[in-house]
Amino acid sequence: MNNSSDSSEDKGVVIQVKNTQKETVNDFLKKAMEQGVFDAVLISVKVPAGDSFAYVLLTDKELLKDTFPLPPIMSVQGAKAISSITRRGKGNKKIAAIMRPCEIRATVELTKLGQIDLDNIVLISMDCFGVMPTPSFIKDPEKSLKKFEDAIRIEDDTVMRPVCRICDKSSMVAGDLHIGTRGVQKDAFFIVSNTKKGKDILDKLGLISNKNIDTWLAKVKENAKEKQKKRKQAHKDLQSSIKNLDKFLDTFSHCINCHNCMRACPICCCRVCYFDSDKMKHPSDDYLRIAKSKGSIRFLPDTTIFHIGRMVHMSLSCVSCGSCEDACPMSIPVAQLFSMTADETQGLFDYIAGKSLEEPLPLTTFIKEELSEVEDVHD
Repeated sequence: MNNSSDSSEDKGVVIQVKNTQKETVNDFLKKAMEQGVFDAVLISVKVPAGDSFAYVLLTDKELLKDTFPLPPIMSVQGAKAISSITRRGKGNKKIAAIMRPCEIRATVELTKLGQIDLDNIVLISMDCFGVMPTPSFIKDPEKSLKKFEDAIRIEDDTVMRPVCRICDKSSMVAGDLHIGTRGVQKDAFFIVSNTKKGKDILDKLGLISNKNIDTWLAKVKENAKEKQKKRKQAHKDLQSSIKNLDKFLDTFSHCINCHNCMRACPICCCRVCYFDSDKMKHPSDDYLRIAKSKGSIRFLPDTTIFHIGRMVHMSLSCVSCGSCEDACPMSIPVAQLFSMTADETQGLFDYIAGKSLEEPLPLTTFIKEELSEVEDVHD
């Protein structure tokens, strides 16, 4: 099952909800640990201060009761968490990582880039209704959590990140297992397998995929169609706001070169970024000359080149998670711009980032008859 509307199978496992979906998901993970299916679970928990969430690797199944499979904010993109524990190679623990679809997709992309080893990792995704902007959440965490839970219950995305409101892949199945909650009775949810690894997990737990999932598929397709319409309009509006170079430059005019967007992005995986290297550091004489002539030491061309360079570098693997915009202290709509650019570049290659491990990265393969719409210009 590779995307939100094209299923490779039409059966799933029905899990009855006890108390809340969160508790039931955690019970499923606990049962898997008790039976030795997983040695550990990578999952989000609330930090002691109560104002944020972080990924932790749990080996004590009793601690699962305090976890949040779908936290209200994405303070750390899950793919970065998986990369941090596997980039040196696979370990000897069987780990289940439960995340949002965009985090799973980023994990798939990083695997293709050689930054993650999935041999002993089981990827479990869930239907996602979005995450709240971190700055708005931390103003009043307790009130924001209530607002988030209410929004999920009535499927209201107005409190979510801008890119979440137009995400048409919030139910994409790219990992091994997926938990489907859309269009399902409130007292149950589906678990569907997407790979042999996922099917083997269900078999070990004695769970048989024999229930029809048409209601879920129909709701997922309906939601994706609605989001695609909103996405198209949002990108059209955005294009109008940056329709010429002056407006494009103005959009990034408030950038302070903190590079938070780069550091929050799961796809920016270079150990040393060119834009942080000595090659981008100017001689002191240059700073003095500009300070004298402009009254400032700001190098606007460097700022523009940084953002354009990032777009060129990672747009083919961008999963529109919104982490970059969330990390921007100047509220620049960088995720919306990158998401729009990613749709364009990925569309050229008929590629969807993170859709499948088997699909190679476009720039690592040679196809003779490709990009035929681009014609050579001769003098």
